[in-house]
Amino acid sequence: MTQAPSEDYKTLQVNNPDKLIIGIATAQWNAHITHKLLQGAAKVLNYYNIQFVEVQVPGSFELPLAAQKLAQKENINAIICLGCVIQGDTKHFDYVCQAAAHGILEVGLKYNKPVIFGLLTTNNEQQALDRAGGILGNKGIEAVITALKMLDI
Repeated sequence: MTQAPSEDYKTLQVNNPDKLIIGIATAQWNAHITHKLLQGAAKVLNYYNIQFVEVQVPGSFELPLAAQKLAQKENINAIICLGCVIQGDTKHFDYVCQAAAHGILEVGLKYNKPVIFGLLTTNNEQQALDRAGGILGNKGIEAVITALKMLDI
C-alpha cells in the first residue's frame, strides 16, 4: 500500500499570503468525509494566515456551479472543490464523477484561476476515510498545496 505524500506543507514558500483569498466549495454528501477534507484544507490555510471563504453544496455534482460563482468574484484568487463520491451499484458514480471533473476543469479555464479537484472518487468508504486524514493522508491538505503552487506560476 502506498503512503501519504511526504511533502510537508510547512516548507512551502507562499508569496504574500495576507493578500490571498481562497474559495472552498464543499459537498455535503458524505459529510463525515468531506468535513475532514475541509478541516485539512483549513489547517494549511490557517497556518499561513490565508483568508478563505467556504460555501457548501448538496453534492459533488453541484461543485462546478459553486466554483464558478466563487471564480466570478475578483477578490478570490483560487478555488478548491472538496467532495466524495463512493462507487455504488449503478452508473450514477460514473456520471457524477465525470460531470464534476469536467465542470471543475471548465471553470478554471474560463476564469483563468486555479480551480482544484479535491474530489475523492473511491470504490468504498474505507478508501475515502484513508484519504481524508487516514493512512493515505488528507487530500484537503494536498488540494491547498496544489492551489498555492498553481498561484505561484
